[in-house]
Amino acid sequence: MASAARRISPWLALLATLACSGEPAYDVVIRGGTVYDGSGGPPVVADVAVLGDSIVLVGDVPEKGRTEVDATGMAVSPGFINMLSWATESLIQDGRSQSDIRQGVTLEVMGEGDSMGPLSDTLRASMLAEQGDIKYPITWRTLRGYQDSLVKKGISTNIASFIGATTVRINHVGWADRAPTATELGMMQQEVRKAMEEGALGVGSSLIYAPAFYARTPELIALMKAAAPYGGMYISHMRSEGVKLEEAVSELITIAKESGARAEIYHLKAAGESNWPKMDRVLARIDSARAAGLEITADIYPYTAGATGLDAAMPPWVQEGGYPEWARRLQDPAIRRKVAEEMRTPTDKWESLLLAAGTPDHVLFSGFKADSLKQYTGKTLAEVAKLRGTGIEETAMDLVVKDGSRVGTIYFIINEDNIAKQLRKPWVSVGSDAGSLAAEGVFLKSNPHPRAYGSFARILGKYVREDSVLTLQEAVRRMTSLPATNLRIRRRGALKPGYFADIVVFDPKTIRDNATFEQPHQYATGVRDVFVNGTAVLARGEHTGAKPGRVVLGPGARQ
Repeated sequence: MASAARRISPWLALLATLACSGEPAYDVVIRGGTVYDGSGGPPVVADVAVLGDSIVLVGDVPEKGRTEVDATGMAVSPGFINMLSWATESLIQDGRSQSDIRQGVTLEVMGEGDSMGPLSDTLRASMLAEQGDIKYPITWRTLRGYQDSLVKKGISTNIASFIGATTVRINHVGWADRAPTATELGMMQQEVRKAMEEGALGVGSSLIYAPAFYARTPELIALMKAAAPYGGMYISHMRSEGVKLEEAVSELITIAKESGARAEIYHLKAAGESNWPKMDRVLARIDSARAAGLEITADIYPYTAGATGLDAAMPPWVQEGGYPEWARRLQDPAIRRKVAEEMRTPTDKWESLLLAAGTPDHVLFSGFKADSLKQYTGKTLAEVAKLRGTGIEETAMDLVVKDGSRVGTIYFIINEDNIAKQLRKPWVSVGSDAGSLAAEGVFLKSNPHPRAYGSFARILGKYVREDSVLTLQEAVRRMTSLPATNLRIRRRGALKPGYFADIVVFDPKTIRDNATFEQPHQYATGVRDVFVNGTAVLARGEHTGAKPGRVVLGPGARQ
């Protein structure tokens, strides 16, 4: 509290001077709103005063602001934190962050397995070769270099990132299915330490995908032992969300316990109808670990479908060596027969989302790289197979080869009742697992998962107002102070004096998601005003064009 007081005291002196001069005392005063401060406590009707980039007063504010915002009848909350953002490329294309800003998101947290640095020459070349509709030069080498380049270009949201375990592995091991040597592992740990000192939040993994799939538990523990002394978190798309879900949770808990780090599960789910009953045991397992003193948390997106690629429908061995080798193998008739057989055969050796979906009618294509294949956007795998006159497995393999990519794919695999059960747990926050898009230009070339436009608004509209799964104050806590505390980021996630002025004004009676799987490019509605670092980015529902976003640093940053 003393440090906050020291920050505020110069402002108090300035306010006294301004009061004597007749000048407005504050830059912004948000008046008469129902304030949900992020703590989860009951709301209060109050004013919020902003000076510069920070909140200076929450309560009765008699002095005027240069900008006065009437929030009567509206909810006023901290800006929302997107715990799983894939805005890595979309913010390069359009820094306005339209689809997330219009839901109240003021911080994008990146780094699910892959991060935008550090980059070896080989990895940089691969990233350039595999770019899709969004084309961009790669002028940076480090993760912090990427972040600084975004801020320099101009972004409306704040950004933060984990360092990707996959990125570090590719830099030193490549795409090979083997363990790193002792020397390689030491270099991987050193990259993690350097990224932590530059501001990374911890280490993120995505273990169902090649080459991340090839990393075993001891390797991940070693990376986390490098990050933990800096206060880093381990966050993971676990090795299984289906057949071996419970074993995957145990692995995550083991990594946390052995490394001494906190750990979070990305987009917690039980994938596939036969696995849905496992969720009760998983939640109980996490509660037990927490009761034993481990800091284990999770985030979710509130939809019954996940989105990834056709790589999640094929065995990892065929993907060894990266996309070029994967595509080459898929053109060998003998290999194709083997892959097709494995794609249709239930197994616990790797995670098949095609089998989890149950039927190719539950597998929807969201985007293609090749113009000749974009006609299939929005169609199911079953429909495309019929149109092409080929079998399900053959169609999937052909598309990967012809598109030059893993092919954007949506899998309907999640149970609605489980979503509600997970949301009732006080340690569950929210992430979109998507880019922050605009309903215009290059973004219209694909059909993204509607979570890109609606995750946070859907929590407040469906799960708070309609279904009463959460109270409004608890939902706000899950999207603000809970993730900020879990990430150990400073001065974010609460409406308190001394905190950065990331503020959302929204109508709890009307906020809703409008995007659908059929028509995903539809903005959420009900958020009226958004401030990022004290600057209005959304005003009366319209984007101001302002780009005040900054890099938010992790707890080990050496500034």
